[in-house]
Amino acid sequence: MAASRLIILGVAVAAAGGAGYVAKNMAVTPQAVVAAALPAEPAIELTDVLVLSADVPMGGLVDGALAWQSWPADGINENFITKAAEPEALEALKGSLARVAMFAGEPLRRRKLVGDGKSFMSSILPSGRRAIATQISADTSAGGFILPNDYVDVIMTRRAAAGGADAFVTETILKNIRVLAIDQTIQEDEEGKKVKVGQTATLELTPRQAEIITVAQQMADRLTLSLRSVADSQEKPTGEADYLVSGSGRRGTVRLIRSGEVSEVGARK
Repeated sequence: MAASRLIILGVAVAAAGGAGYVAKNMAVTPQAVVAAALPAEPAIELTDVLVLSADVPMGGLVDGALAWQSWPADGINENFITKAAEPEALEALKGSLARVAMFAGEPLRRRKLVGDGKSFMSSILPSGRRAIATQISADTSAGGFILPNDYVDVIMTRRAAAGGADAFVTETILKNIRVLAIDQTIQEDEEGKKVKVGQTATLELTPRQAEIITVAQQMADRLTLSLRSVADSQEKPTGEADYLVSGSGRRGTVRLIRSGEVSEVGARK
């Protein structure tokens, strides 16, 4: 009985040893996996560019609203002001005025500036145009709702030469005229929500129109500004009062000569 137990125990030990040997040979030794190093992406070349750090309205001073900001070198425009090319630009341009409204984060361009000591109005006036100031009041300026960059018609009202003290002649002498400023205000208030009732409107005119309104200011009892729709801003003006400076007589009038005396009377239409 003891001998059989020893035989069984021996067989069990041998089987266990064989199983361990087989298991050892079947085990796979894990191999270290080394991640291949990816090629480094090329660094973006940056250049310091002069930008607006705050909004600046038309005619506003840029001092305190300028800062250097890193900008991708391949996105640099030739009109940008870079620190590499003009290291003293931040100090040199602080006395400049904004020719147009500019906004925070926008790269500064010299063509949008009025140089230190230069007249703002003459800088924004297009070539061949003139700026004429015209007296207005609350009841002749659309209740104060006429703002810079609006377009208006100029209406002249004057007493008739004949017909009594209460007889007036009214006509539109200039059409589709751009307003440059109301008093000293050259930029409308934020989002156009506020209005300002000014006493003087500065208008953008051709040389001929400047002559017309100069004569009209001497003749008129009142000049009224009539606000036009923004949709009409590209309309070419026609039918202006050229007769005021041409000496050819008012449109719609007939020139009569009696006994050597010349007079004008209104013509019936």
